[in-house]
Amino acid sequence: MNPEFATLRSLLNRRIELIADHAFRAADAPGHLAALQQISELISQEHLRLRPLLSGRLAHFLQQASYSKALEYLDETNG
Repeated sequence: MNPEFATLRSLLNRRIELIADHAFRAADAPGHLAALQQISELISQEHLRLRPLLSGRLAHFLQQASYSKALEYLDETNG
């Protein structure tokens, strides 16, 4: 795995975990939404930081907020 993409991969995984955390959403819907917004902002920042290193396909997934596809791409390519 390219170490440059470790933070991006971690953020993408965290977003998936947050989406799946139904107990958090049920207990604190505004907090859950805020956490999702925060992780999305961090993903956007990481996208900008990595822009020169991104393949066209990965850049496309991140631009379109296709975060599951971006994570799959990283896993498939050992990005």
